[in-house]
Amino acid sequence: MADYVVASTQEITEMLEATQNDTIEDLFAHIPKPARLKEKLNLPDGLSEMEVINKMTHMSDKNKVYPTIFRGAGAYKHYIPSVVNHLSSRSEYVTSYTPYQAEVAQGTLQTIFEFQTMITSLTGLYAANASMYDGANAAAEALMMTQDRKRHRVLISDTINPEVKDVLLTYCYCFDMPYEIIPSQNGLTDLDAIADLIDDETSCLYVEQLNFNGLIEDVKAISDIGHAHGIKIIMGANPIALALLPSAQECNVDICVGEGQPLGLPLSFGGPYLGFMSATKEMMRKLPGRIVGETTDTNGKTAYVLTLQAREQHIRREKASSSICSNQSLMAVRATIYCATLGPDGLRDVAARCVDNAHYLASKINQLDGISLKYQSEFFHEFVTTSSHNSQLILSTLEKHNILGGLPLNENDILWCATEMNTKQEMDQVIKLIEEVLS
Repeated sequence: MADYVVASTQEITEMLEATQNDTIEDLFAHIPKPARLKEKLNLPDGLSEMEVINKMTHMSDKNKVYPTIFRGAGAYKHYIPSVVNHLSSRSEYVTSYTPYQAEVAQGTLQTIFEFQTMITSLTGLYAANASMYDGANAAAEALMMTQDRKRHRVLISDTINPEVKDVLLTYCYCFDMPYEIIPSQNGLTDLDAIADLIDDETSCLYVEQLNFNGLIEDVKAISDIGHAHGIKIIMGANPIALALLPSAQECNVDICVGEGQPLGLPLSFGGPYLGFMSATKEMMRKLPGRIVGETTDTNGKTAYVLTLQAREQHIRREKASSSICSNQSLMAVRATIYCATLGPDGLRDVAARCVDNAHYLASKINQLDGISLKYQSEFFHEFVTTSSHNSQLILSTLEKHNILGGLPLNENDILWCATEMNTKQEMDQVIKLIEEVLS
């Protein structure tokens, strides 16, 4: 391990003393032995620029980009108006960084302020920040907001996105937060199980709207149960669905988080995406990251400044409960331009088209012999089907026709998604191909 340390002897000694370790190896003792590097990295000699480009181009040719997509599960294909790409590509935004100097960053600060305003309009909550890496990170930071000396145990619904769940459990492990998974009943959070799981040390409950099965949860009922026992409710929300479904305020939740990718961010290999977060006035000072505020300058003109950075490591040092540094400003810019371009009516139209297309596709699939909807509850634009046929057989048939089908959940279940991008012709073709497989 010491072979890879590049530092002076004095620096190493000071570091070991500060961390109360005797050797460099002790610093990595928490890493399981099978996962530790046992020999030097086997890296090839450096390549020239031309060789690297040729190699990367050859690798990229293996990628397959599907023109037709019926898969969501956390990343969704929505139409992005050309103005979003055009304006967000301006050098002022692409090269922007955290706007510490308000006198030279008014444009960036105003854009972030507008983003926060749009998020509060969607969620109905008091305040929003613009500083989360992605939706899973926002959810994990929300858990941290609810911790205190007496309450540090968290409840997590079993119906949330499995990838988000992994991040939450990682935070629980690292920050010593006991947790309990709320069981599901028919694809939804089991309301009857919640009260029995809450004790005097429970701080919060996390549930997603929409849940991973695409179903619409009764978040208001969950909030009522949780608040009756004195705990905070965190809702992970799909921002497009918020245009039609009851807001976070109407559901009476304390914190609303989510993945902002549907708001003008294209599908890509895992990002960069954008987490959003809003909270009630009571929880405002526990928000991580930065909050931009509107004020006036000495001449009485409107101005924007960084208003609140309550939990950051550069503000509270070792007492900080958050280490969020980047404000994801470019992603926030894209989301702001997207929402401003569509407006409230346009966003509702997108949401309504998603609902219409998903229900058309689901009803047609459900009419086929050998396949049916797994759950009968209300859904938004995702739904699960179950079939006596192998999921991969159905999906591979669609792939041969350049169609990316739903996400296989197991051998027989598939999670489908439809957005405003899917045409009736595409959906009819999917139904026809599934019918051919089943027959």
